[in-house]
Amino acid sequence: MQTPWEHRYAQRTQRMKSSAIRELLKLAEQPGIISFGGGMPAPDVFPVEQFKEACIKVLNNNSAGALQYGSTEGYLPLREMIARHTSRYGITVNADNILITSGSQQALDLLGKVFINRGDRILVESPTYLGALQAWNAYGAEYVSVSFDDNGMVPESLEHALRFGPKFIYALPNFQNPTGITMSLERRTRLVELADRYGVPIIEDDPYGQLRYEGETLPAVEVIDSQFRGEQGCYSGNVIYLSTFSKILAPGIRLAWVIAPSEVIRKLVQAKQGADLNTSTFNQMVAYEVGHGGFLDEHAKLIRKVYRERRDVMLDSLSEHMPEGVRWTTPQGGLFLWVTLPEHLNSSEVLQEAVKEKVAFVPGHSFFPNGGGENTMRLNFSFSNPEMINEGIGRLGRVIKKVMQG
Repeated sequence: MQTPWEHRYAQRTQRMKSSAIRELLKLAEQPGIISFGGGMPAPDVFPVEQFKEACIKVLNNNSAGALQYGSTEGYLPLREMIARHTSRYGITVNADNILITSGSQQALDLLGKVFINRGDRILVESPTYLGALQAWNAYGAEYVSVSFDDNGMVPESLEHALRFGPKFIYALPNFQNPTGITMSLERRTRLVELADRYGVPIIEDDPYGQLRYEGETLPAVEVIDSQFRGEQGCYSGNVIYLSTFSKILAPGIRLAWVIAPSEVIRKLVQAKQGADLNTSTFNQMVAYEVGHGGFLDEHAKLIRKVYRERRDVMLDSLSEHMPEGVRWTTPQGGLFLWVTLPEHLNSSEVLQEAVKEKVAFVPGHSFFPNGGGENTMRLNFSFSNPEMINEGIGRLGRVIKKVMQG
């Protein structure tokens, strides 16, 4: 007799949903599909030769350590490298404030495990990063959403949401996923002030901070918070900061980091020990060998050059092919832009027609924690080359015109 597994799942699994993005990535495997769906870096900017050399060096010099278990906190030289790297952006920490995780998605999951009780309210932008919602749904989170415009969180909406007593605020200030919008300096400062007034901590997710193609670099929310509190040296403020190597080295190594007060790091370490003991020691050592000595900065220049060109091609192609009534954002960096269709259109229905024409994107409603956004879509411009972008946007424009005409 077969075991009825569906009756044995924990209650938390009822809120687990498949990622719309992961499902769409399967489409990219079909012949001829041009996919703007995933948030994937371009394979042609992966530093393959540097990884080859680093792998050989690590195995020749320290194979016993590289292939062994490591500390839960992470490989110390890598954490020290991250501390040096972030200090140039005003984030002053030491290795004790840094935890290496198996990608930013694990960091989000660990934060959910440590902070979220069932029914806790989490304050998020609307729309916000789908992966965070997916991570925290399993812990029973509820969401208080904040209105969003071209400068980020709307302060009046933010203050109203804070009155609901959220456990923490989740924000992506730089080139937000999914919209590509950057939170202005004024809005960042207001965020810090209001978070302090209402006693609510901030989780700042910054995977794209080094991928700026134009405009002035803005201080991290963590930096503004430290200045607001007059902190010197010790990292003990109101912000937990996340970033990753996925966008500046390669996502396949699954390496990211959390910067937080040391007591928070200790609690996250305990949670991580129950998850995977430690992130791959070999991958951490290889990433250190690739990244130290200034390579990260030089490689980021190449990535910015390639992605800036692809962003510009997509923007030009949208202007050429999209019918009247379709709007989109102009991101200063990152990997995405956000398209808003006329209100009567449903992007999920548009996707069904688009797939027939061998082009794919992510419908926007998935990024809204409390519903809405049926007429929006997210487009990725980093993965496809300029010729594919032109062709794909041309196909998509024809599909949208056809749907608009009924």
